[in-house]
Amino acid sequence: MSEEFEINETHTTFDFKGFLFKLLHHWPLFLVSLAIAFSIAYYINVRKLPIYQMENMVSIKDDQNPFFTTNTSLTFNWGGTTDKVNTAVITLQSRSHNEKVVERLQYYMDYLKEGKYQQENAYKQTPFFVEVDTTKPQMLNQPIKVVFKDSVNFNLSVSFEEARNIRLQNYSTKETSSKFVDAGEFSQDFKIGEHIKLPFFNGTFMPNPDVVSRPGTPYYIVFRNYDGIVKRYLGIRVDPESKGSSVLKMRLTGNNKAQLVDYLNTSVEVLSEDMLERKNLFATKTIKFIDSSLAQKSEELSNVQDELNQFKNKNAIFDLASEGSEINAKLNELDLRKESVNRELNYFNTLQDYLINRSDYRDVPAPSVAGISEASVVSGVGKIVALAEERNKFQYSYKEDAPIFNDIDRQINAVKTVLLENIRSSKSLKNQELASINRDIGRYEGEIRKLPKEQQDLLNIERRYNLSQGTYNLFLAKRSEAGLVKAANVSDVMVIDSAKDTGGGQIGPNTQLNYMMAGLLGFFFPLIFVFLRVFFDTKISNVKDLNRITSIPLLGIIGKSPIESNLVVLTKPKSAMAEAFRALRSSLQFIYKKQGIKGAKTVLVTSSVSGEGKTFCSINLASVFALSEKKTVLVGLDLRKPKIFGDFNINNDMGVVNYLIDETDIDTVIQKTEIANLDVIPSGPIPPNPSELLISEKLDELIDALKERYDYIILDSPPLGLVSDSLELMKHVDATLYMARFNYTHKNMFTFVNEKYKTGEVKHISIVLNGYVEKSGRGYGYGYGYGYGYGYGSYGSYGNGYHEKIKPPTLLDRVKKIFRRK
Repeated sequence: MSEEFEINETHTTFDFKGFLFKLLHHWPLFLVSLAIAFSIAYYINVRKLPIYQMENMVSIKDDQNPFFTTNTSLTFNWGGTTDKVNTAVITLQSRSHNEKVVERLQYYMDYLKEGKYQQENAYKQTPFFVEVDTTKPQMLNQPIKVVFKDSVNFNLSVSFEEARNIRLQNYSTKETSSKFVDAGEFSQDFKIGEHIKLPFFNGTFMPNPDVVSRPGTPYYIVFRNYDGIVKRYLGIRVDPESKGSSVLKMRLTGNNKAQLVDYLNTSVEVLSEDMLERKNLFATKTIKFIDSSLAQKSEELSNVQDELNQFKNKNAIFDLASEGSEINAKLNELDLRKESVNRELNYFNTLQDYLINRSDYRDVPAPSVAGISEASVVSGVGKIVALAEERNKFQYSYKEDAPIFNDIDRQINAVKTVLLENIRSSKSLKNQELASINRDIGRYEGEIRKLPKEQQDLLNIERRYNLSQGTYNLFLAKRSEAGLVKAANVSDVMVIDSAKDTGGGQIGPNTQLNYMMAGLLGFFFPLIFVFLRVFFDTKISNVKDLNRITSIPLLGIIGKSPIESNLVVLTKPKSAMAEAFRALRSSLQFIYKKQGIKGAKTVLVTSSVSGEGKTFCSINLASVFALSEKKTVLVGLDLRKPKIFGDFNINNDMGVVNYLIDETDIDTVIQKTEIANLDVIPSGPIPPNPSELLISEKLDELIDALKERYDYIILDSPPLGLVSDSLELMKHVDATLYMARFNYTHKNMFTFVNEKYKTGEVKHISIVLNGYVEKSGRGYGYGYGYGYGYGYGSYGSYGNGYHEKIKPPTLLDRVKKIFRRK
């Protein structure tokens, strides 16, 4: 085989240039896709409600009480400002805190009004406010329509489209229930300020002085699930202004700026109140304890005073002697000291028992109640109470097994261990001090027994009176001290910038981003579609596809025929289609000349499968040879599906089959056509053994006989990819035309013929690409030269005057053709 016919291994590469042409060819798809994408973006931008972001700024400081001293021991500062900032951040995002805010603002109820495309949030834009009766259940997720008739009277209506159970919620207990209602519409008139009691609504409509009522304008109120609304606000952003800063910036997004402003400011207000309440916790508990103790001591002091007065009146003794007065003064001092030590010991015992036997340390008594000022004990109690309060607050926001609880419990246990050790050492010292006081009291009591009995009795009563009065005065001082500390406490939350609607604040919808995304997606989807279509396209769609999958030379390209008849060369001899077949004739003559073939010449026309234009090419190729005044015969060797007889209006009763089975002679099977120099031998009746007939010696005789009579012999053979008949016929021919059809022939169909060509079983074979369509949609023209297939079709004004223009079929012609097929 000559060098130019040698096969090289072909490699499949992606045709970027072809892919670009595919994209350009699908420009209407891109146009439609972009139009749809931009329409959707416009729809979203127009219909989507605006989204606003409001913010405020607060500072968490450690504002020390100016009246707090080491002697008061009523407040504690443990953990510093950093701990308070972290606690504030977690608190602001906790469920318990946001529950308080939602409940205070009654944000579980939405105010709505009719917008251009949908209902809009009308918070503070309605001519009324609703005071909800939280002790009664309210209907959930069902709009209640409110239409004012004048500034006082309004109509309240609800439409129940079908009989069903409606859900209700009691916002006081948070319990939900259901109630069955019949289908229908409820409508009733009410007045502003009138308390409304209905099965599905309980509350009072109050006037909003900032909004004038417009008769006939509909408004709506909708009650939402309490937990769902709280969960919505848990997404509030709380960030330090800078790392380690005590300044916090709070941000919240929503559809109504006034609603966002109120929520942010109320959230800070609730936080400030809670932190101040926590700061006053010890003072509050101390005052509560002292108040109960003062009542007891007041009664005790009154009883002793009555007893003293009665004794003096009865015994006519009004004052002690000088010696008794001196002893009494010393005993009074010792009694007060003993009372103080006992009070401290009792506190230590109570505190020790509390720490050992209890797990909730929020109610640990304050050390100041017992007059204890020891720094280690005061600090330890303060730490435990603060940690216990923090743990209790987190119980509403975290699960019990959350890591934050384990961390707090470890801190409490560490403080408790140190505090218990301090209590044991302090108790030991106080017991020693108490023993010393008791010895001194015993010594002075021995001296009292030397006095007269009346003096002894008076001294005992006055001792009890002085002791009660001293204790009472101590509690009064502590009560005043605690009240002063509580009154002087201020919250550690300082508002730097409160939330305020100053205009702007809109962050969405991002219309530019939506249009940008629409453009990207509108271009991306058709791009992917075209890419997948090209990537998974297994059909021959251009000449480069042939060059990539086979090394068999391309002899010519035939355009798509615009007429229904197969006799294109005869019916339109000046058309570009006819020129394409003339170019194919020239290429074949080049092959014959190169092979040195003289005399009769044969050509076999085959294909991979049926429908690739094998018969069409055979008929028109035979026609162009005949028109060149060469004696030509077209032989139908596709014995399984004979076709060529129909186009020439000849009889298929006698043909090749009849000759091969010795039923008739060659002159009988040759049939004349209306075309000069062109004869046709049809296939004849379909035989039961077509393959055996084609390999018989009678076929050799037929070919030899035809060579003596004709210049060109065109063999229309069966598809090579379906049956092996064509392989047997190739030994009789000088050239083989392998038909491939544009956008019809699959690339894998060339596997078989490539293998045969590579092994040398198939020789002198060339490819003809049929049905080719330019990117503009017009059929290709003629090809020229061996191995070339680039036709000239109709390229603008270049083809004017050379080719006959074929009018493409109209839509009506195509419809008629479909019905004729049926």
